Amino acid sequence: QVQLVESGGGLVQPGGSLRLSCAASTFTLDHYAIGWFRQAPGKEREGLSCTSSDDDNTYYADFVKGRFTFSRDKAKNTVYLQMNSLNPEDKGVYYCELCDVTHNGPEFGSWGQGTQVTVSA
Repeated sequence: QVQLVESGGGLVQPGGSLRLSCAASTFTLDHYAIGWFRQAPGKEREGLSCTSSDDDNTYYADFVKGRFTFSRDKAKNTVYLQMNSLNPEDKGVYYCELCDVTHNGPEFGSWGQGTQVTVSA
């Protein structure tokens, strides 16, 4: 069973930054393509990024391109999403999941608890 745990969310002012973490305890993340997704209040879940297992290719949604950056720490079996220049529209619950690089969507749609991000003055 895929078990990923997100953390690092919180309240940040517009223009601020957060770094989200996604850790796995039951399997090795560097064998898989990993994506970040979010669900804003009242909206459907949307994809933010999808990075290939070798980290050679990362898809970013247009609305986060240049602001969000994926990274992977193999030693810690953790991936990250560095989020800069946050704005109120970035509010939502953020999730990591295995992703399919052919369409950049979730591999299984097996969602964890997510981590809440709120951008407000």
